[in-house]
Amino acid sequence: MTQPKLDLYKLHKAEYAATGKPAVVKIGKARYLTIDGKGAPGSETFVASIGTLYGVAFTVKMTRKFAGEQDYTVSKLEAQWWIGGVENFAAAPQKDWQWKLMMRTPDFITAKDVASAVATLEKRGKGDGADRVRLETISEGECIQLLHIGPYDKEQEAIARMSEFARSKGLAFHGRHHEIYLSDPRRIAPEKLKTILRMPVARL
Repeated sequence: MTQPKLDLYKLHKAEYAATGKPAVVKIGKARYLTIDGKGAPGSETFVASIGTLYGVAFTVKMTRKFAGEQDYTVSKLEAQWWIGGVENFAAAPQKDWQWKLMMRTPDFITAKDVASAVATLEKRGKGDGADRVRLETISEGECIQLLHIGPYDKEQEAIARMSEFARSKGLAFHGRHHEIYLSDPRRIAPEKLKTILRMPVARL
């Protein structure tokens, strides 16, 4: 009997619930396919890394599907942003921004699955940079979360509200800024883009 397709966002829907008002959420350990880099969003390296991550993610999924193993929905693109020694990375020049592009993946995906996908892409001549993709387990714990609607460069007001809300709860930002992209900027007008903003926090 064929198992129903696994959707990680439905399975962990409480972790992806967000409105325009900041809220405290508890985020459990999650496994991600990741690729790291540095520089401005929209740069050649950034865009190429997105393509590489998608290439590995879909190759892993389709290899399992064709083998008759548990199928699942490839998750949306996510990213962590930071810059060493600067609390507000957005205030620094974009060329100095560090990022980790991420796609949540089921716990049953292994490093061997990823290595096999990379080898497959390389055989097809599509493996440029694929060996940079890693499988990581990330635990963020307690976070402040908010749904931002609008252009990415207008997030600062929302982040300020999240920071103020955190202080009102006796919390402070403690970790990397995390974005979950619910919209495709190639198909959606900037003012309608939906992005979940997430910040890990710690007790003051």
